[in-house]
Amino acid sequence: TIPYLVQPERIIPGIANYYATTIADGFDFASILVKTREGRPIKIENNTDAKVNGAGKARVQASILSLYDSTRLQGPSANGDAVEWSQFDTEVRAKLTAAKNSGKQIALLTQTYASPSTERLIAEFKAAYGNVNHVIYDAVAEDAALNAFESKYGERALADYDFENAELIVSFGADILGDWQGGGYDVGYAKGRVPKNGKMSRHIQFESNMTNSGAKADKRVPLTPSQIKLALAKLYGKLNNMPVAGDLPAGTDEVLDSVANQIRKTGNRAVVVTGLQDENAQTLVLALNEMLGSKAFDPQAPKYIRKGNAKGVTQLVADMKSGNVGALLMDGVNPMYTLPDPTDFAEGIKNVGLSLIFALN
Repeated sequence: TIPYLVQPERIIPGIANYYATTIADGFDFASILVKTREGRPIKIENNTDAKVNGAGKARVQASILSLYDSTRLQGPSANGDAVEWSQFDTEVRAKLTAAKNSGKQIALLTQTYASPSTERLIAEFKAAYGNVNHVIYDAVAEDAALNAFESKYGERALADYDFENAELIVSFGADILGDWQGGGYDVGYAKGRVPKNGKMSRHIQFESNMTNSGAKADKRVPLTPSQIKLALAKLYGKLNNMPVAGDLPAGTDEVLDSVANQIRKTGNRAVVVTGLQDENAQTLVLALNEMLGSKAFDPQAPKYIRKGNAKGVTQLVADMKSGNVGALLMDGVNPMYTLPDPTDFAEGIKNVGLSLIFALN
């Protein structure tokens, strides 16, 4: 350790400092506190004073390790060789200008951002180069939920829920105590499970695999994914006097009758959620909560995270293969590793004049 020539007033050796900040890596979004000693970050903790997302998960806690990754890039490289920033900037600017003049698409393939400053920079980039197509890509997609919400409410976002305001929680394959829709629902859920005036929330879970939510539920009903979808449709039918055909395991229809009766009694203090990657199922849940006027659901205050667009990615790959993309800039994504079948992407990128990725290593 080298002693200070002039010691900063805020740093006292042996005494930790905490800085409030955020993390948004495209998958996890959280308000955090970074613990530092002598200017070195050593631990990430939850910022419980934050108004939103103050409970970071294990991945958020572990992200501190990336700051000490010995394989992190030290500067720019081109075709595997290190280059100077001046050379790098000159070549990239020239190729972007060439792509603009050719009339070909300049594509941005990025993670979900949670930064107004970054969104402003992208808007300025679009204004400067014109034919810019920004495609958001998530390795773990919430496409069905996003599409359903966009179709019903006109904006691409995820429905948000406050389980503290729910007396009855009915979940169809949503692990609300896990990573479902970005997680963070355990705090409100826990508050609702504390008895108040002799009452606490009741939780009914329909699911395929055992989850934390299923283990904590008052009633757990094991079903296959296709059966869960049918059970959701039947519940919607029971609440709207619309019979839905289909066979479920013995006793399930009786459970659904009971759930429907409980929802009628609970009214707007009930909420229905689903984790099914099915747009129809997601649409049914939105319709149910709107019908109930659920106090745990506010469509005017959704979550703007994990906004990946699978159709947009598919179209971009097709454009690359057809030679319509002059430049591809990637940030926070690794499509060759995370796409279900990267063959088309690998073929398409050969036809792109400039491919650039922003990465740590």
